[in-house]
Amino acid sequence: MSGTGGQQAPAAGSAPAGGTPSGGTPSGGAYLKLVGIGAAIGIPAAFAAAAFLALVRYLQGWLWTDLPKALGHTGPPWYLVVGLPVVGALLVVAARTLPGDGGHRPLVGLSAEPTAVSHAPGVLLAALATLGFGAVLGPEAPVIALGSAVGMVATRFARLTGRPATVLSTAGSYSAVSALFGGPLVAGMLLLESGLAAGTALLPALLPGLVAASVGYVIFLGFGSWGGLNAPGLTVPHLPAYTGLHLYGLLVGIGVGLVAAAVTLAVRYCARWVEGLRARLGLAGLLAAGGLAVGLIAELAGLAGADPKDVLFSGQSSIPTLVAEKSVGIVLLLIVAKFLAYAVSLGCGFRGGPIFPAIFLGVAMASLTHAGLGVSPTLAVAVGTAAGMAAQTRLLFSSLVFAALLAGSTATATVPAAVLAAATAWLAMTVVARRQHTDATPPAAPPAAAR
Repeated sequence: MSGTGGQQAPAAGSAPAGGTPSGGTPSGGAYLKLVGIGAAIGIPAAFAAAAFLALVRYLQGWLWTDLPKALGHTGPPWYLVVGLPVVGALLVVAARTLPGDGGHRPLVGLSAEPTAVSHAPGVLLAALATLGFGAVLGPEAPVIALGSAVGMVATRFARLTGRPATVLSTAGSYSAVSALFGGPLVAGMLLLESGLAAGTALLPALLPGLVAASVGYVIFLGFGSWGGLNAPGLTVPHLPAYTGLHLYGLLVGIGVGLVAAAVTLAVRYCARWVEGLRARLGLAGLLAAGGLAVGLIAELAGLAGADPKDVLFSGQSSIPTLVAEKSVGIVLLLIVAKFLAYAVSLGCGFRGGPIFPAIFLGVAMASLTHAGLGVSPTLAVAVGTAAGMAAQTRLLFSSLVFAALLAGSTATATVPAAVLAAATAWLAMTVVARRQHTDATPPAAPPAAAR
């Protein structure tokens, strides 16, 4: 995805009627066949994503709830909080010896590159070891990769190669990810924003993916008397209605956007520093040390009054608790602890997605205004989600659509503040990225006449 570490979209262009559009996407009857295959891919991709998310949820429940109870504890004891991330790190080491290195590096963002079928076992094992054992990364990257692998299987049956195969791989990815981001709208915006460089020629390549995302979401939701697969997305229940437009809300949006950008930049700086230790410690040593660090950070936060499980994991299930927190001190503690554990998880070699921990941090920073100033929790969720996602992905409209869906239909008045939050974060990240690019580019040599 453009702006998130993935591949660039093909250049815009045109093709004669009945020929091949820019990038090699077929047209006419062949294109209709491609759309139909994309719709068909949505079904197995959705089932694969649901099975993976259910497996993660089961593993987390067994390790962090059932196992402590079996050991006679009401919650995870210190040795599990510290030890389980280390065990997960060692499993990630094993997974990264398999083809595909366990998936894409989360430090460079999400990727739209097709995932080979032979890479799926390594991606699955690395993701389960990361997400189930407490590392601070999200499920979106492995879900996208596994959906892509399903798409690649379909291309074999359809005997497609080149650009059509890539389109179907992308269709599988966005069908799988549609449940995490509230349906095909966000998935479609992710598709669109990640390939804007292609202009209007991009649209034919997007349609199979959008159709697959829609079909996949139908599988997640169900229809008629069938309740669907009940895949867990990010939800915040019982948010109060937010009405009216207030100046303080707009100011909160701008402030949270600036802070989210600064925090995201700091996380990346720390993660790159951690990643640089691999030359000295090796992959296994760095991952083990990273797992130990994550566990110790969570345990120290627990001793200081926070719940260690709110520090561990992606933060999806902890956002309702975070928004309801009334203590400014606890919210600040969670921000610091999550920041450190997130940076370590990004840099030491775990495999997962970078978006949901960034959303947690964005909502946490916005929740300071709720705990300290009485700002509506609904506003905090909207501006925090928009700012955190925009700062991490540098995708503006996808972040806004997701924030609006998350806040709910009774919170449409939060949209202007969410726009300012996402736009501020996006602008700040874009300015810094361009400045870094300028600083890294050597000056051109002076013309011969000036020497």
